Amino acid sequence: MAVGLPAHEISDLCLGKPALRCLPAAATVGDALAALRRYGDAAVGLWGCGDLLLPPPPGGGAGGGRACVGKVCAVDIVCFLCREENLADPAAALRSKVEAVVPKAGGLVRHLEPHASLLDAIELILEGAQNLVVPMRSPGGTKSRNNLLHNHREYCWLTQEDIIRYLLNFINLFAPIPALPINSLGIIDTDSILAVHYYDPAASALRLIPESNLKQTAVAIVDDEDQLIGEISPLTLSSCDLTVAAAVLTLSAGDLMAYIDCGGPPDDLVRLVKERLEEKNLVTFLESLEEELAFSLPSASSSSDEEFGCGKGGRVGGYSARMVRRSEAIMCYPSSSLVAVMIQALAHRVSYVWVVEEDGSLAGIVTFKSMLRVFHERLKSMS
Repeated sequence: MAVGLPAHEISDLCLGKPALRCLPAAATVGDALAALRRYGDAAVGLWGCGDLLLPPPPGGGAGGGRACVGKVCAVDIVCFLCREENLADPAAALRSKVEAVVPKAGGLVRHLEPHASLLDAIELILEGAQNLVVPMRSPGGTKSRNNLLHNHREYCWLTQEDIIRYLLNFINLFAPIPALPINSLGIIDTDSILAVHYYDPAASALRLIPESNLKQTAVAIVDDEDQLIGEISPLTLSSCDLTVAAAVLTLSAGDLMAYIDCGGPPDDLVRLVKERLEEKNLVTFLESLEEELAFSLPSASSSSDEEFGCGKGGRVGGYSARMVRRSEAIMCYPSSSLVAVMIQALAHRVSYVWVVEEDGSLAGIVTFKSMLRVFHERLKSMS
């Protein structure tokens, strides 16, 4: 069985996956926002010519020169609205072409045929892929009513989480590696941690949030002694409505953590955001965002929690299974075992775990990608 694991087709991981929802690459930022709200997905794909946004997938992938060429998450839109050139007229920014918010890093989305092996999938992720687009096997082929897919095929996409979850089912085959402490496996990243201090302006994290989204991690919040207090997670920001952009521009990093916690922002922080927007002459920025919410969600509740912050009515993206995520950081220790950290990350639906010392000081971060490096080497030796 151990010898056969690397030969398992990637289609085994696609069972039960929903069809990928895509927009044409010529869509607007507002179109992407509407799709995220409508479907409740963590991200939507962009379908177009391979050279429109990103390099085409190896071998043509989807055929005919057309492919899933990128993806958009809600946090991409929030950070886009916070750019200085968009503060005066966020409504106009939402009419921009969606390519304006697509991460420019190439290779984040890669195509893979269903007969490809698990080892093939892991190697693409180690090369930098976040999502793998795989044709779904359905009798006779099916045209999707919701997705702009081609050649009479529907597609799904696989994530690092899907592969880690799959490997966990075969964890005994990798013994004794899963029981080893993570500090003995060389997978703790100590050099590229993204962090801001508790009292720093949240706006100082604006350049770090997109980077953390690319790395599928978060921005750590630390105190003056470098002890980990919490985090600003792209995933959590994606569960908020558009007005969270105003909070990012006006609050401290510590206050933003409280603002984006599930259940809606405290009333005193809502008032503080409005006061500081007035001081910065950005009241029209918030008004424009609220008008956009009212226009696109006319049936939303009028309660303060749902009009302003992370209420259900104004949710930008994400879905209910992810709504348990808060600004509290998920942590482990250097002596924690690999399998314990895997389970911890999967249980909290994150692709990383912060590593702290006994005194709470931030020591590094472990990601799904670094875990997959370990399994990759073992799989190669088993094949």
